Amino acid sequence: MNNKSSVKVFKEKETVIDTEKENLALKKMKKWLDKTFAFRKNIVGEVKLDIGYFANLIDIGSNIGLALSTDGVGTKILVAQMMNKYDTVGIDCIAMNVNDIICLGAEPLALLDYIAVEIPDENLMEEIAKGLYEGSKIAKITIPGGETAQIGEIVKGTRKGYGFDLAGTCVGIVPVNKAIIGQNIDKEDVIVGLRSSGIHSNGLTLARKALFKNCKLSVDEYIPECKRTLGEELLEPTHIYVPEIMEMLNSGMNIKALVNITSDGFLNLTRVSKPVSFIIENLPEPQPIFNLIQRCGNITDEEMFYVFNMGIGFCVVLPSEDADKAIKIAKKYNVEGFKIGYIVEDNERSVDIKPKRLIGKEKKFLRY
Repeated sequence: MNNKSSVKVFKEKETVIDTEKENLALKKMKKWLDKTFAFRKNIVGEVKLDIGYFANLIDIGSNIGLALSTDGVGTKILVAQMMNKYDTVGIDCIAMNVNDIICLGAEPLALLDYIAVEIPDENLMEEIAKGLYEGSKIAKITIPGGETAQIGEIVKGTRKGYGFDLAGTCVGIVPVNKAIIGQNIDKEDVIVGLRSSGIHSNGLTLARKALFKNCKLSVDEYIPECKRTLGEELLEPTHIYVPEIMEMLNSGMNIKALVNITSDGFLNLTRVSKPVSFIIENLPEPQPIFNLIQRCGNITDEEMFYVFNMGIGFCVVLPSEDADKAIKIAKKYNVEGFKIGYIVEDNERSVDIKPKRLIGKEKKFLRY
C-alpha cells in the first residue's frame, strides 16, 4: 500500500483507473491497519516496517524475519480468457509475489493461492495449477495450501463460465538484521537494471484499451515486430528473478537495494528507506510491445513510464565495483543486465530519466 497523492492514469471515463481516489481510500485503510501493529509490539510477531514497501517483515524471534507479500494477476486474466489459455497466469501469480519478497533480501519459501471462480471447471483449474507449478519450480517454493471460492454472482469474465481471479500470499525468510530496504545506499552507487520478459502483469487495462479498443487488434493477430501473435506476447509470463537475485545475495556483493519495477514504473525506486534520488542515463530499447501500445493509445512518455516497466523488470543498487559481477550472474540465467544509472544524495526522492527528459516524483512523471 502507498498513501501518497497521485494522478489519474487513464483519460476516458469508461476505462478510468482513478489512482487519486485509490490512494485516498488506501490512506483511510492504512490508518486502521497501522493500529494493528500495537497488538504484537515488543513480542514475537512484531512488524518491523511501515506499510508500503514491496514486502513487510515480521520478527518471529532469534533474529529470524518472516517476509510477507500478497499480489494477484490483475486484468491479464482477461487476455487469458480471450485466448482461452490458462497455463501461464499461475506463473505470473508466483512472480508478482516472489519478486516482492526478494526485495527485502529474503528467500521465498512458500505461497498460498486464492482462486475465485465463476464455475469450478476442472480443466480451467488444472491449467491454472500447471502455471502455479511451473512458477514454483523456478522460484523453488512450495504451495502447501490455498483456497477456492465459487462466487459466480461476483466473478465474471470475457468468456462465459470462465470468469476467475487469482492471487497469492507469499512468505520468505531473512535475518532481521540483514533485511535490505535501501538503508545503506551511498551517493554514486550504481543501478543495475535487469531485463523484463515484456509487459509482465501490470498495465494490462491500459494495454487492452490501446490495442483492442483503439487499434481494433485481435489476440490472434500476428505482430511482425514481436514475431508472434498479440495474445502470445501479452501472455508472456512475468519473469521470476529469484534464482539470479539469490545468487547475487549469496555471492558476497554489497547489495544496497533490490527494487521490483511494477506499476509506477521506475518510481518504485523511491520506496527505499534512504531519501536519495536516482539518475537514469542509459536505457536499453524496450520490447516492441511497448512501442505498439504507445502508438495505438497515443500515450505520452510520462504515462508510459508511470504504468509500465518499459523493458526493465528489476533493479539492483550496489557499489560500482560490483556492477559487472551482478550483470554476469544475471547472464547465467539468460537475463540481460545493464548499468542504467546511479544515486545522488539530495533528499528529493526523485527519478530523473535523462534519455526521455522525465522527472518523477510523488507518483507522477513530468517532462522537463
